[in-house]
Amino acid sequence: MRQTELRLSSADRVAVEAIRAKGTRSAREVNRAHILLALHRKIPEAQVMAVLGVGRMMIWRTRAAYLDGGLDLALRDVQRSGRPRQYYTEAEARVAALACSQAPPGSTRWTVRLLHEAAQAEPGLHPISRETVRRLLKKTSSSLGAN
Repeated sequence: MRQTELRLSSADRVAVEAIRAKGTRSAREVNRAHILLALHRKIPEAQVMAVLGVGRMMIWRTRAAYLDGGLDLALRDVQRSGRPRQYYTEAEARVAALACSQAPPGSTRWTVRLLHEAAQAEPGLHPISRETVRRLLKKTSSSLGAN
């Protein structure tokens, strides 16, 4: 089996040992610190995999991240892009303002269904779903009963 080699700088080695000694980091960061120090000490990959319970790809990715971006990139997860938000603060405020306004004629108060219909009539909020209206109200802690 091919051994993955890595040389840590003295400052990085001290930082990794500090992370391992303290229990203030997430388990993933501590595991990655263990991997980096094990590679620095030339411990075989098979032994690291057995002791830490990680796969070979985890070891390779941690090593590659350290070589590409240093200690910070190797220890922490890179933020993932994910789906961009469709409705921003302005839309949240408009839905909350609708919920705080006078209920439509024939109703004593707003319901999520009525708010959804009113939001669909608003310009710029047309493709909004009823579930999105509910989530926006929950996020802004709006109460449908308060007038």
